[in-house]
Amino acid sequence: MSALRSPRRLRIEVIAGLVVALALIPEAISFSIIAGVDPRVGLFASFTMAVSIAFLGGRPAMISAATGAIALVIAPVARDHSLDHLIATVILAGVIQVVLGLAGVAKMMRFIPRSVMVGFVNALAILIFLAQVPHMRGVPFLVYPMIAAGLLIIVVLPRLTMAVPAPLVAIVILTGITIVMGLSHVPNVGDEGDLPESLPSLLIPNVPLTFETLRIIAPYALAMALVGLLESLLTAKLVDDITDTHSDKSREAWGQGAANVITGFFGGMGGCAMIGQTMINVKASGARTRISTFMAGLFLLILVVGFGDVVAVIPMAALVAVMIMVAVGTFDWHSVQLATLRRMPKSETTVMLATVVVTVTTHNLAYGVIVGVLVAMTLFARRVAHLAETRRELLEDDGRAYARYTVTGELFFASSNDLYTQFEYADDPDRVVIDLSRSHVWDASTVAALDAIATKYDRKGKNVEIHGLNEASASMHGRLSGQLPAH
Repeated sequence: MSALRSPRRLRIEVIAGLVVALALIPEAISFSIIAGVDPRVGLFASFTMAVSIAFLGGRPAMISAATGAIALVIAPVARDHSLDHLIATVILAGVIQVVLGLAGVAKMMRFIPRSVMVGFVNALAILIFLAQVPHMRGVPFLVYPMIAAGLLIIVVLPRLTMAVPAPLVAIVILTGITIVMGLSHVPNVGDEGDLPESLPSLLIPNVPLTFETLRIIAPYALAMALVGLLESLLTAKLVDDITDTHSDKSREAWGQGAANVITGFFGGMGGCAMIGQTMINVKASGARTRISTFMAGLFLLILVVGFGDVVAVIPMAALVAVMIMVAVGTFDWHSVQLATLRRMPKSETTVMLATVVVTVTTHNLAYGVIVGVLVAMTLFARRVAHLAETRRELLEDDGRAYARYTVTGELFFASSNDLYTQFEYADDPDRVVIDLSRSHVWDASTVAALDAIATKYDRKGKNVEIHGLNEASASMHGRLSGQLPAH
């Protein structure tokens, strides 16, 4: 509402939506080809996703549409079965996302470390750039100076005026040059595929409602739901950081699901948040509200249906220039500076690199993030395990000698496995005290280790006493001690 009352803010939001819509067209067509479906399926998906998420989503100004990650996941369904099976997969994936969103899956985002986020952003920038490479290979030489001119406009214009987004100016100028000079041999949007000539209509997939159909589509629907949520929630977190605002991640999760259900019933291939277009919207164009997201979807439909002939002549060089600058702006250059790399712990750099390498290799952001989180968890467990220490003291109580072991640190599977070897079983006196007042028992592995220590001392006729357990540790030890089989 505040944007509607401010002509300047409203202009920014509307123009941002137009720029995003222009950038969406060739990508939606490309993703349709990846999924093995007609370009109309990708374009209609982008329209319905953008318009739906503008109302349902929890992150204002974030763009959702057909994406490459989703296309890769569901491509086998269209190839091995039918378009109707693909639509059914999209609808089921949306239902799964709604359930996961309402169940609070968005709260899992707090377990994604900063180093994984940095790797996610850097990998994304690389993928955005790599996606432009096919448009720069095997093309007429004139394409290269056009890309250079587009880059120059996008870099220089903001230093002169911020009244109009530089990406839109670059697109308009290069399109005008193409038309005026009759550069018909320069690749354009129309070369990417046919544009639709009618509005999307309600569609119910023609598939049998049987267990066999569910068996076919369920694995792909689950994968699509998880990939879509992961990319969308990570993108939302990134936009939060850029705009210094908060978003409702749970609403975004179920909103993505609802948008996919709507998209499926209109014959779209589904989608999720688009980081590249979101960066165009938020960073390059300065959008901050849902209006830009809604206008992106609306302009997309108007452009491809009403002005398809005009859109078709937009040179791909203009859109390539826009996306290259998005890639440059997205990459976290500070993270790869020598000073930063020297200062940063090696484990943090390893996690970041693992995320980047896996993402770029697989062209799947979800795989990269999952591997990054696993590497971070492993390195963290290894680091914390080394913080656990055991100190032995020989003391006397009423003239009777005993050994006291003071254990310091967090005790879990990685550290407790070494705990068993820290005791002098043969040399200790008949009484042994294990002081855990400076430690915490986190899991069954630690309880099993303490049981094994007590058992070994018992075999030697020596008595073990465990002191200093805090309330949570005492509860776990009391519940599990003596109940775990020895391994």
